[in-house]
Amino acid sequence: MDWTAYLKDTSGCLAEFRKEQPAAAKGFTGMHHAAMGDGALDVKTKELLALAIGVSQRCLDCIGFHVQAAKKAGATRAEVAETVSVAMMMGGGPAYMYGAKVLQAFDQLD
Repeated sequence: MDWTAYLKDTSGCLAEFRKEQPAAAKGFTGMHHAAMGDGALDVKTKELLALAIGVSQRCLDCIGFHVQAAKKAGATRAEVAETVSVAMMMGGGPAYMYGAKVLQAFDQLD
């Protein structure tokens, strides 16, 4: 899978949705910014949490975007791999299958 192309396509789909439903998109974006800023937990920790949930919920788009953001926040490949292990423990076999894709995304995305 080419993660860069995949996320570019997803971003295009999101842009189209924002045109159709600007209030809903703005509401989600506002919630995202409120939840993901520095607080009691730092941004890197929050991105790793979001990544684990993306794996357990089997959301490829979430995996891509949160891998990208976790790397930007300073997450290492080892931290991402350990996050996948926790997601697998909580999400079982389906999380293992999606989690295996995370390291591929980590290696491809900046």
